[in-house]
Amino acid sequence: MPKDYYKILGVSREATDEEIKKAYRKLAHEHHPDKTHGNEKKFKELNEAYQVLSDKKKRAQYDRFGTADAMGGFPGGGGTFTWEGFPGFEAQGFGDVGDIGDIFDSFFEGLGVKPKRRTYRRGSDLEVEEIISLEEAFRGATKNVHVNTYVRCDTCKGQGADPGVGFSTCSVCDGQGEIKEQRRTFFGSFAQVKTCEKCHGTGQIPKKSCARCSGSGRIQGVRSVRVEILPGVEDSQIIKIKEMGEAGERGAEEGDLYVRVRILPHTTFERRGDNLVVKKELNVIDLLLGKKIEVPTMGGGKLHVEIPAHFNLKEDLRIPGEGMPRFGGYGRGDLLVNFIVKAPKKLDAKTRKFLEEVEKEK
Repeated sequence: MPKDYYKILGVSREATDEEIKKAYRKLAHEHHPDKTHGNEKKFKELNEAYQVLSDKKKRAQYDRFGTADAMGGFPGGGGTFTWEGFPGFEAQGFGDVGDIGDIFDSFFEGLGVKPKRRTYRRGSDLEVEEIISLEEAFRGATKNVHVNTYVRCDTCKGQGADPGVGFSTCSVCDGQGEIKEQRRTFFGSFAQVKTCEKCHGTGQIPKKSCARCSGSGRIQGVRSVRVEILPGVEDSQIIKIKEMGEAGERGAEEGDLYVRVRILPHTTFERRGDNLVVKKELNVIDLLLGKKIEVPTMGGGKLHVEIPAHFNLKEDLRIPGEGMPRFGGYGRGDLLVNFIVKAPKKLDAKTRKFLEEVEKEK
């Protein structure tokens, strides 16, 4: 039964993108495996749901077909091509002409263009999410990401053969990895070179399949990957790690791993690109006396800044170079101080008299 991604995130099917993001961040923070009561299984389920519902195309396909898999619900997707809706072809004796990819392989083969020979399947690319704090985005971080996927069989080193027996030459293709056959298509009759189905294009057959992986060269396992997150990384930025995805079949190359970085909201600072915004309450009396204002920084320190004369308090006070590091190490953004002016609760007689005298001197 297909998973109900809306139910997993606790939102309705009419939820906006912002509602979906808000629900995901709340639940991901709650169930993150690094937390004391975290739930890795639930966390992965939340990631899976969010990856689909946060992508407009995937969400539309999921809403329509109940799956976001490629070609999900498409008539004939991944199957056999038929000529329903193309009258005349069956009447001419072509009938079911098989996989549409084979048709065009045949066509180009007949023109002397040899298609790339398919061998064992390369491993799939994988995408995972890694949630970090704004402090980690500021300083940079090293994370160990664990991915449940196919990994190379350590018994046969990914070759699929019993290591004590080895391989023999494929008898079907005589070690060539491909066979030639005649195909009749609506373009005409062509000779087609196909990957040998027995040896999958390798030209070799294991004399005895590896008992652990049943000859596939890969097994279900957990791939642990060390990910270096540089200072200044952006929310939703993707880090590509080559050949750390799913293991390929029988020695074929691994897919790549894509790590999408998600940054949790901060309680004190708001990020705007490379800049940081901090709200600061400002007492009117302190303002009149020209006192310096204490402002926190993301680095953990404090700054004492003076408000310039004639400064418009509706604007943000900019402190250069105290924002986020620019990704790649090219300087830093700015810290923007957003003032919230607070009037004193009650003025005593002395303070009131002083302010009245100041007003007269204007």
